[in-house]
Formats: sequence, structure tokens, C-alpha cells
Amino acid sequence: MLELKALSKSFGGLQAVRGVSLTIMPGERKAIIGPNGAGKTTLFNLISGIFPASSGQVLLFGRDITSWPSHRRAALGMARTFQVTSLFPRLSVLDNVLLAIKGRRASKFVMWRPLSTYRDVYERADELLRRAAFLDRKDIEVRHLSHGEQRQLEIVLGLAGDPDILLLDEPAAGLSSGESTEMASFLQKLDPKIALLLIEHDMDIVFDVASEISVLHFGEVLESGPAERIRSSSKVQEIYLGTG
Repeated sequence: MLELKALSKSFGGLQAVRGVSLTIMPGERKAIIGPNGAGKTTLFNLISGIFPASSGQVLLFGRDITSWPSHRRAALGMARTFQVTSLFPRLSVLDNVLLAIKGRRASKFVMWRPLSTYRDVYERADELLRRAAFLDRKDIEVRHLSHGEQRQLEIVLGLAGDPDILLLDEPAAGLSSGESTEMASFLQKLDPKIALLLIEHDMDIVFDVASEISVLHFGEVLESGPAERIRSSSKVQEIYLGTG
């Protein structure tokens, strides 16, 4: 589904990402871990088209999208969330989801036609909220949700465009331990057909959700493999998990 070939990014004399190669299959759950400054978010920015690559390739479904802007990648089936939550706080949960769906569709929007007449949009919003167990909160203003609920809602918005692959940039950022547990459960219940690639510092979520893990160190992949192998790696434990 997604393939990175020797992907690199330099900012002047600083090489933030160095020859990263990675493959993600349909429905696979993969995580990228590493300390702050390892180049994880820069790598996501290269994959999603926010930064141009200095060298290497990004392939989506076998198509070279290295030079494509973000919106073309989204249209091909890629979605992404960010570390900082970006929602409309004074709108309801339902209105946020409706806007996300409407924004991803190529249909014409008529200003004097009430949004309530777009039945297909409402049906899709209803479906997304039901799957995410958010239907009982659809009329609540987003500002009244907990931080953990807002993080989950942002993932729901990412699903509005029916992506085949979802990039999650630290979905548990700022969450309490209880909220992190809820987030892990939420991610586990996502459609198994959707491939997930997540950056995360919360190792409980990483090991609960990801079957494959890549460890980034100074912009390079230090080690990559099944979650259990990474968990037991003495090198990873020493450098990244603080157990050495």
C-alpha cells in the first residue's frame, strides 16, 4: 500500500531523515518510535506531502507520489492527524464530522440550500459516529469534550474521506493514563482494512496496537521488526525505553 524508498530530507546542513525505507501492507498496523529529534514528524511530513523530499521516493499503491501535493495524496486514499488537535470548538461533534465529509466530496455546495437536505452526508456522519461510539455525543459542543475525546474525534474526521491508510502523529499526546487506555481500545476497533502508521511515545499504545515497529535514530531506521522482537531488543530498551 505504502512504500518509502531511501527517503531523505535535509534542512541546509542538517539531515533530518536519512535514507528511510519502509513498506506497509493493506490493513497492517505499524508504529515508528524514537526520542524527540529523531525525525519522526519530519518523516510524516514527507509522506503526507507537507515537505518536499531531498531524495528518495514515496509510493502509494505503486504510484510515485513523491512530488504530489497533500490534497492529491488524500484523494488517492491517504489521511493524517497531527500532534495538535484542530477542531471547531464551538460547533457540535456532528457539525465537525459533517464539515469533514463535505470538505472531502467533489459535490457542488449551494449556499441557500440547507445542509440538512444533504441526506447522504448525514447518513455517512451517522455511520462514522456510530462506529466510533460517539453517536450519544453528537449534539455536544466540541469544547465540552475531554481532551481524550477530542483526540478520538479528530481520528473520526480523518476517516471521513474513506482512507486506505491513516497516519497518526502521537494520538495519545497529552492524554492521562486512563485516556491512553481508551485511545488504544479505540484504535484497535478501527476498520481492519485500513492500514495504520503511527508515531507514538506511549509504549503501551504502541505494543497494544502495532504488529510491526520501526525505531528511528537520528533520522535513520535503527531497527525494524515485529513488536515482540523490538520489545525484547536490548539496544532498543537501552536507548528508547529507558531500561538500560
